[in-house]
Amino acid sequence: MKAEVARWWLSPQGRTHWRGKLDNASRVWERTAIYIPVLLMGLLALGTYWLVRNTPASLVAESRKTVSGEPDYYMRKFGIKTFDEAGQLKSDVTGTEVRHYPDTDTLEIDQALIRSYTLDGRLTTSTGDRALSNGDGSEVQLIGNARVVREASRDAAGQEVPRLEFRGEFLHVYVNEERVKSHLPVVINRGSDEFEGDTFAYNNLDRVADLKGRVKSLLVPRKAGGQVP
Repeated sequence: MKAEVARWWLSPQGRTHWRGKLDNASRVWERTAIYIPVLLMGLLALGTYWLVRNTPASLVAESRKTVSGEPDYYMRKFGIKTFDEAGQLKSDVTGTEVRHYPDTDTLEIDQALIRSYTLDGRLTTSTGDRALSNGDGSEVQLIGNARVVREASRDAAGQEVPRLEFRGEFLHVYVNEERVKSHLPVVINRGSDEFEGDTFAYNNLDRVADLKGRVKSLLVPRKAGGQVP
């Protein structure tokens, strides 16, 4: 009986039988191997989807918290100058300390001194105990001992433009539009003339000041020849 079993395993028919089984398994494996990359990609996609669906909400909250109401940098005893494309000085800002708030892109300046120059070289100086400026410097709010001075100059026709000064506890300056306004009392000096009002708005382009509330004025007579004293 043992000899017959041995002959069956060693017989050519037996080898042919097992070789046939191996060939079939090889063909099955080759057909299956074609789909393995597709299956792996499917598993990867499912894993990515699961990660996205199960990402903790706290991660989103933390990313939002990075933009906070606290200053992200500050400078002390600083000076900043900006120039136009032609290299002409546009503004010169100094102060004892400046702080940047990323949530509003706002600069807060202590003991601010801001000098602004127009294209024709006219100088306007703004000062205040504290100043709040937007990111591009186009709007500045002066708080505490606020003062804006435009120095005397001459217009395109050669006429003298007298010195102009605004004083108050709060002044909102729109640099590019050459406007100043305030919801608090303001004193205006134009040459030797003086005006007071509870609120005001001034537009330098049309040179009109709109004073409201209890308005007072002191007009000094001009000298002969139309010159402003």
